[in-house]
Amino acid sequence: MLLFYVVLLAMVALFLALRLYSVLGKRTGHEQQPLARSADDRPLPVTLPRTTEATQASAPVANRNIEPRAEQGLRAVIAGESGFDVAQFLNGAQAAYRMTLEAFWKGDEDALADLVERDVLAAFAEAIEQRREAGERLDNRLIRVESAKIVDATVEGREARITVRFDADIAAVTRDAEGHVIAGSLSDAVETHDVWTFARTLKSGDPNWKLVDTDEA
Repeated sequence: MLLFYVVLLAMVALFLALRLYSVLGKRTGHEQQPLARSADDRPLPVTLPRTTEATQASAPVANRNIEPRAEQGLRAVIAGESGFDVAQFLNGAQAAYRMTLEAFWKGDEDALADLVERDVLAAFAEAIEQRREAGERLDNRLIRVESAKIVDATVEGREARITVRFDADIAAVTRDAEGHVIAGSLSDAVETHDVWTFARTLKSGDPNWKLVDTDEA
């Protein structure tokens, strides 16, 4: 009798297993896919900030031509005007450095007026007038700009200021009214180290930065 019950229970278990298999089946890869959830049920996509905005706001200064103390100020400049580009600014600053020096050496106050702020223009004009009264003229030449490095940057309201250190080689000659050399030499370039500050109103119609302060390093 015991053997009979064991066989009977085994047959019942086999029967249930076959029924379960017929109901569930086995996976073949062609099963019906679950219904897609409606738009209301789907999780909303996560919107990432645009790459340019996120990158500029967080790290605008992966550049060896920028001192660490200027980084925070440059981020403020970029936040105030997202189109600001550090590399383009430095290229423009070097061009302005050359044009300003050449205009000053020639005594061209009209050209200086487009490049510098009023107080700086007044100081340049005074130096130019003193040369004229002394009957002297400068025959200087900018040989090369060895480096241009942003050393400071600030933003107050919409007014941005960026300070750049220029290391350059300049051949400096002073001539008298007859053209005779009274100081300097064109054959020997002198190392010069200038610290100039440029300013601009952010988001203004005028894209130009003007020189507002000059100093020697």
